[in-house]
Amino acid sequence: MCRSIKTLFNFDPPATDEEIQAASLQFVRKLAGFNAPSKANEEAFRLAVEEVAAAADKLLKSLVTNAPSRNREVEIQRARARSVKRFGPKPQ
Repeated sequence: MCRSIKTLFNFDPPATDEEIQAASLQFVRKLAGFNAPSKANEEAFRLAVEEVAAAADKLLKSLVTNAPSRNREVEIQRARARSVKRFGPKPQ
């Protein structure tokens, strides 16, 4: 799957509409195989992004969990630590 699509469920604060839209755009780009559609496919691409965003929003609002909400800052730090372990420190 596309690595730039991030988990959006069970965070405090909850995912924003912009985050859902961005994930939907990445998903449609991955399925379509291109970043920007041609003029002929522009409307179908836009509609697909809207529909995926609506489905994602509906899904996120309907999911339930007993687990405590995750903290975004902690998750970012964990991701950075995994990146350093996998790729090494960033060159300065």
